Amino acid sequence: MADQAELVFVRSFIKAISTQPVHYTDDYQQPPQNSLKKVPVLPIDVPPVPQRKAEVAAPTVASISITFKSLKPPQSFTLPVQPTDTIADIKTQLAAQPRAPPADAQRLLLKGKALADAKLLKEYNVKDGDTINLMVKPGFDWDPSKSTSFPSMPSPDTTQTVLLPESGPASGLAAGRRHQRTPSIVLSPSPSVVSLEPETKPQLDINLTLDTSSIPTASLSPASRSSYQSTISEPGFWDRLYSFLRTEFTNDDDALTAFEDFLRASKGGLTASEIAKIRDHVGVVGMAGT
Repeated sequence: MADQAELVFVRSFIKAISTQPVHYTDDYQQPPQNSLKKVPVLPIDVPPVPQRKAEVAAPTVASISITFKSLKPPQSFTLPVQPTDTIADIKTQLAAQPRAPPADAQRLLLKGKALADAKLLKEYNVKDGDTINLMVKPGFDWDPSKSTSFPSMPSPDTTQTVLLPESGPASGLAAGRRHQRTPSIVLSPSPSVVSLEPETKPQLDINLTLDTSSIPTASLSPASRSSYQSTISEPGFWDRLYSFLRTEFTNDDDALTAFEDFLRASKGGLTASEIAKIRDHVGVVGMAGT
């Protein structure tokens, strides 16, 4: 019995201490038998690093000589061009030659086929010494015997005065209202207008005088008001109008919209104080108090 009791004690003690963490010292070394064996490494000969090759310069493309020949009018141009040049660049080079048509008027044809501006010359398999037909677009007059001239912009050399035609009362203006005279308006030449010819005359300003004395305007004095203006300036008139609109429209928003339309159409004959009195009497306030 004593042996069994001792065995039970040993087992319970081992189980209790097995749950405790294990602490190792700083100089702890694992037993050699528990270490992993090193894997043998076989020596392998590694080839040397290849040397950097010298950079080879890109081959330069030799220029080729192309003849551009026109039948009507008879004209011929010979230019050195690069096969990598676009047709648009070649047209620009050709236009720089004396007595040559401008680039936007040229048409280049090779064996009856038009050359596209965006393509390269080498895409058409053009070789040194080949001939390309030159034509101009319809409607362009090309005369190699005449020198190319640029049109000059005409410069203003006279002073003009513009007057408004006399007419009756303008529509939309109340009777009796008059505008004040507008001062003279001076138009100077635009600085972007540049003449290619030397200036021989000094540039003068163009005076535009707007005569508005014949346009009638309405006077806001009470003595010159008509019966119509006297009626619409009364707040009671707008109160009765708003009451009538509310009986005609089932929705109050529609009646308010109609009231604003009537008031907006009559603002030409009303002063700001009269409009304020009308809105205060009716009880309708507009945006920003208008």
